[in-house]
Amino acid sequence: MSVTLEVSNLSKTYGEGDRAVAAVRGVRFATEPGEFVAIVGPSGSGKTTMLAMIGGLLTPTSGSIRVNGQEIVGLRGKALAEYRRRKVGFVFQANNLLPFLTARENLLVMARINGSDMRAARARADQLLEELGLTHRRDALATELSGGERQRVAIGRALMNDPELVLVDEPTASLDSARGRQVVQSLIAEVKGRDKLGIMVTHDMAMAELADRILEMHDGQLTERLAGVAG
Repeated sequence: MSVTLEVSNLSKTYGEGDRAVAAVRGVRFATEPGEFVAIVGPSGSGKTTMLAMIGGLLTPTSGSIRVNGQEIVGLRGKALAEYRRRKVGFVFQANNLLPFLTARENLLVMARINGSDMRAARARADQLLEELGLTHRRDALATELSGGERQRVAIGRALMNDPELVLVDEPTASLDSARGRQVVQSLIAEVKGRDKLGIMVTHDMAMAELADRILEMHDGQLTERLAGVAG
């Protein structure tokens, strides 16, 4: 099923009174089914805060987030945990792989957390590793993988539970341009091939221009630009 996202009047303020800081201010945008969207902007512009709210990691101060028509703002307890576990896949800048597990085991741990059938999970993990060009590295410990390989494992892990949204925060920050491009291309192929919605926060315009759309954040507010247009 194609995934849609509608964000309306989304705001996040930290602190109160004279110490209040508006990290995100009245953001609104909507996605088309099957899109891969890049969000760019300077440090402190609110990109990661917005991504965390969409993923259910932060509670907005105000506004609405609807995924396939379901309102996410206001979810609490088990409902919020279920949304994060089943509907959202995260790829973090630091990749956060478990160093004492192999590439394959890092994917399988997500299935165990979710209570999935492990026979089916092993087949899915092997399929993802093959699609990401990592079959030959499936039994290597995370500490034995290159930076690009670790990020591709992180992409596979994010897709293990078949999420609707794949949210990515600075996936190429520690990679050179060639490996960074390979990682983002792998990510886009997996998201589009599985009819998901991908949103990537990045500081790298060369990576952003691989996306269908580019949204720019400045001082907590969002504007749009055409992908492929140099700034």
